Amino acid sequence: MSKTEKQQTLTTFSTTINAPEVAKEYIQKVLHNKITVCKWVKLFYKRHARDLEHGHKRGLYFDEKAGGRILRFFDFLKHSKGEFAGQKFILSPWQQAFLFVLFGWQKGNGARRFRTSYLEVSRKAGKSSLAAGVGLYLLLADREQGAEVYSAATTRDQAKIVQGEALRMVRASSVLKKKLTTRIDSIFDMQTNSKFVPISSDYSTLDGLNISGAIIDELHAHKTRDLWDVLETATGARRQPLIFAITTAGVSRQSICREQHDYTEKLLEGSIKDDTYCGIIFTLDNGDNYENKKVWIKANPNLGVATKAEDIERKLIKAKEMPAALNAFLRLHMNVWTQAETRWINPDVWAKCSGKTDIKELQNATCYAGLDLSSTTDLTALVLKFPVTGDVLAWFWIPEDNIAARERRDRVPFSSWIKEGYVIATPGNVIDYDFIKQKIREIASEFKGLKEIGYDPYMATQIAIQLEEEGYNVVPVRQGWATLSPALKELEREYLGGELKHGDNPVLKWNAANLVVKQDPAGNYMPDKAHSIDKIDGIVALCMAISRQMNAHENTNVYEERGLLFV
Repeated sequence: MSKTEKQQTLTTFSTTINAPEVAKEYIQKVLHNKITVCKWVKLFYKRHARDLEHGHKRGLYFDEKAGGRILRFFDFLKHSKGEFAGQKFILSPWQQAFLFVLFGWQKGNGARRFRTSYLEVSRKAGKSSLAAGVGLYLLLADREQGAEVYSAATTRDQAKIVQGEALRMVRASSVLKKKLTTRIDSIFDMQTNSKFVPISSDYSTLDGLNISGAIIDELHAHKTRDLWDVLETATGARRQPLIFAITTAGVSRQSICREQHDYTEKLLEGSIKDDTYCGIIFTLDNGDNYENKKVWIKANPNLGVATKAEDIERKLIKAKEMPAALNAFLRLHMNVWTQAETRWINPDVWAKCSGKTDIKELQNATCYAGLDLSSTTDLTALVLKFPVTGDVLAWFWIPEDNIAARERRDRVPFSSWIKEGYVIATPGNVIDYDFIKQKIREIASEFKGLKEIGYDPYMATQIAIQLEEEGYNVVPVRQGWATLSPALKELEREYLGGELKHGDNPVLKWNAANLVVKQDPAGNYMPDKAHSIDKIDGIVALCMAISRQMNAHENTNVYEERGLLFV
């Protein structure tokens, strides 16, 4: 950025002062559709507007002075890094509005209403600086004697990111330097016997905490909920404690971060009521095209200030060329939860391979099957692959009694898929292998070109023996590098080349979106069930079918393929 451009940006940005008027104006613009925001931001401020009208019935009231107090506190702070280093910390309008609501709401006894705050937004939105300022406010200006404020993260180094920002803010402020004492990576207010220190997820050492404020950085990185639970439990003795969690979108659907994300959505939609929880999410709406620059601001409210459109555009170009990079782009820059840490299949390219399948034309066509037999309570998949046409047909089974629990746990519409015929429910709470065998018989009867059924010998030996006794050609496909790597590479070649036709099967699409692969030093691939975020059974079954297809091609007599040549 040139000096002139920087001056212009600073001039534009500096017109925003830390005052309630800016916050209130932003809120009104959101409510009247004059600012481009996602569904969740709009619902957040609609909740605020409803509570302004009806909150008194529940003993709540909004104190503009309390909301404005934290905004004025930021006037004492300065940016410590980047192009605004040394400049007065002027909050963006979206930051002002959020803090205004968070700190403005009070209960009848004069204590702050909200005890938990969840802020989810893309990278480069100033989360860490904002959190550092909030931590300093809770330490110094929250009218709390003996305040204990903690910057918490999975590792001490991560915790020091927010803590380090707070330290630099103190050292850059002539006012704060006089009131606070800094030591290495901790901050103290000797007059009130208060402290602001970093802690990590070594939660066994955290007994005896009496927390008035906890800043939790990058909640998506927390692999367990243990630290969250320790911090939340340790707030019980305080009058108005606050847990302030900041994060970008994550990947694990069973994480504490996803739990807070889902809780925020339900709260904003109105399906649950909780007057103590304040959550907001900046992300794309369903149906938004992430390549459309007009929607980027939904996930990047600091677009044009701390976030540069040209930087996002550069990373998008790379992501479109590399399927694994697309996952990181969506999560970090569009704040979209992805289903795998290194998603291997590009969902947009996969969607282009939907195609239309003519079942009648396939009834006598050569095909190969892959059977990924689950444990007794999980998803089982059978996939047919037709080499000549590229068609893929898939069947899935799940125990009937587990459907409701699986829908709640995995947030996947199994009931709808069952009604639509994509999933077969077997009676009871364990998978019924007899149902699977009967369906295989029906499939083999309909598709007479079925040559082989590949199966995992670790899971399906018994059913394979029974099918073999009935005359089916069943072949073990071991789940190793030598077998599955060539199949994965062939799958990649076919779907990237548009040769695959999967009929837009939603279950197979879900499995494809979940797929994570691991790679050895020689460049071989393997499906990685341990690190895939959810089920990939259909893709594993497809790989087994492709493996048998490739093996059959390699073993085909050349004269059978082309006939005899006479000279």
